[in-house]
Amino acid sequence: MLPSQRHLFEIPREICYLNSASYSPLPLKTLDAGRAAVGRKGQPWTIDAGFAGRQHERARIAAARLINADANDIALIPAISYGIATVAKALTIPRGTRVIVLENDHSSPVLEWHARAEAQGFVVDTVRQPADGDWTSAVLAAIDRSGAPPVGLASISSVHWSDGGIIDVDKVQVALRRQGAMFVIDATQSAGVVAMDVTRLDPDAVIFPTYKWLVGPYGRAFLYVAKRHQNGVPLEQTSAGRRNVNSENPVYFGDLAYVDNARRYDMGERDHFITLEMASIGMEMMAEWGAVAVSARLAMLNEQIADGVRDLGLNQMARGLRAPHILSLGMAGGIPKELIARLAAENIHVALRLGRMRISPHVFNDEADVDRLVAVLTRALRG
Repeated sequence: MLPSQRHLFEIPREICYLNSASYSPLPLKTLDAGRAAVGRKGQPWTIDAGFAGRQHERARIAAARLINADANDIALIPAISYGIATVAKALTIPRGTRVIVLENDHSSPVLEWHARAEAQGFVVDTVRQPADGDWTSAVLAAIDRSGAPPVGLASISSVHWSDGGIIDVDKVQVALRRQGAMFVIDATQSAGVVAMDVTRLDPDAVIFPTYKWLVGPYGRAFLYVAKRHQNGVPLEQTSAGRRNVNSENPVYFGDLAYVDNARRYDMGERDHFITLEMASIGMEMMAEWGAVAVSARLAMLNEQIADGVRDLGLNQMARGLRAPHILSLGMAGGIPKELIARLAAENIHVALRLGRMRISPHVFNDEADVDRLVAVLTRALRG
């Protein structure tokens, strides 16, 4: 099993950080790269002409590797919301159809469709958060609901951010294909931890940022677009998205046709000399460890926590329904904010999400962190 990678991070022993589903710490290697990059930007005359292009491609390749994609199918974007807006502009949702979303899903894969529904003639169909935690069955039931309009698109997270419920995207894709519907996946809470192979799955789009599970900076994200949708009009009109708009040529606007791959969807001002390299480092580290190994380690830690608190009156989702790296605990009346604050006062960091305690370890956590959390929760709930 993958051992703890705590030595690669700047985390004091007294800190028990179990909140990577919100923000992950940066590895020491990434911190060093960031400091060097700030210095580089302070002296831009030291930056050679090919530097930006090399950074773009390094990040694109690293992102593609995480989901077994072709680098040509990856666009550089700043956020999930940007990616969803790009996809919404590129896809045509048939009038009279439904767009499937999840109740209490994060805002990005939901609100774009609400904003477009009336004008484009489709309805947003929200899958209610299931009491038993079985998101997959709930989504499949919504897709195949008798008498409902056909599904045009499903725009859902592969792991629900609030309760850690995992959606079987393979089963969902099969159901969507029966209706000829499209599939857009927000992989914010799964990229790098839950294995995904877009070559086999064949979704229409997958979007993920780096600041959570990919141990990277804020403001860097990536958009996979299936080749069948790489003929759309991008969200921004940039020189990099065209075949030949180049300030070094005698004629600036040489060829205004779009490039023939997902690069046409790249954001403007993509030359992030500081954070793009930082994002690449984190993704490369995750790919080297591998999703299978990372997932197994985090599942082991969460199982130890689940076993340790089982007699404390906390309810938890069945193991087969939750993602391996997120454990959500609840109690009658909801988890009190005071309990979260008490943990934080003892340097144990978790999150309160929709009335439940969300615990999300990463590769830098170890068994000592598990023991501390269980011990403090036991004192708090039995004392």
